[in-house]
Amino acid sequence: MSRLPELEPGREPEPPESVAATRPFYWSVRRELWENRSVLLVPAAMAALVVFAAFYNLLGLPAKVRGLAPEELQTAIVRPFAMAPAPIMLVSFLVGCFYAIDALYGERRDRSLLFWKSLPVSDRQSVFAKASVPLLFLPLYALLLSLATLATMLLGGSAILLANGLGPGVLWRALPIFQQPVVMVYGLTVHTLWWSPIYCWLLLVSAWARRVPLLLALLPPIALLAIEHTAFGRLHLPALMHYRLRGAMQEAFYQAPGSGEPGILDRIDQLAPLRFLTTPGLWTGLAFAALCLVLAVRLRRHRETI
Repeated sequence: MSRLPELEPGREPEPPESVAATRPFYWSVRRELWENRSVLLVPAAMAALVVFAAFYNLLGLPAKVRGLAPEELQTAIVRPFAMAPAPIMLVSFLVGCFYAIDALYGERRDRSLLFWKSLPVSDRQSVFAKASVPLLFLPLYALLLSLATLATMLLGGSAILLANGLGPGVLWRALPIFQQPVVMVYGLTVHTLWWSPIYCWLLLVSAWARRVPLLLALLPPIALLAIEHTAFGRLHLPALMHYRLRGAMQEAFYQAPGSGEPGILDRIDQLAPLRFLTTPGLWTGLAFAALCLVLAVRLRRHRETI
């Protein structure tokens, strides 16, 4: 009889070829989306709200076309389209955070962990499948929703102008239609990389906590704030936390000369990928995220149900 290969201590067995053919990672991700419908519904609801607010704003577009100077009209048209993806991306970030803090804790709380561990899916695949929801799926989903929102706004604005006896050319000429999708892809990519340590930290706490994981995730920074204030009398940690939340905008973009009002990001010449890739904060954050994922895998392997 042939002997089974011996495994090194702590090493997971490789799944047989028949199991690998069933694509366990793919179905693990699908399972996460089936069990967490809010991941799909909440960003879609925000996109619908953005479209509703945008149409309310576009109803005044004919009056702006007739009454504003060309340079004022350019800003008035571009701003709603440039700002529309922002709330969708923000809501996707919040959904990703709430999903991550419950992803590994929830399966221990409802004891479904026992069932999932009986399947030929390794702890590494399970944790990576859960991490892929905020790190891969939600950014792509937010991108699709944002593109659909912008297309709806563009068609709706054109229809409103035509209904008021105006040509839609003024709208199409004002918008950087081919540049804005590139800016959106870039923006979602850099923010996902920048926020990855937040998602992975929440996953680690979710794998470790026995109760109130959100409170336990917030407790270390709050404790460090109190210690820093008591010991040194000045606070540097809030600036670091603010930098982690909003630093991607500071490092990955710049306001190009003549690009209009600050805050409008819709042109390729506003992107700074080289500066972003050489930022120490990016690579320290990615290293911290990788460490959190490794620890989350080990915790899931040895953690019991609650």
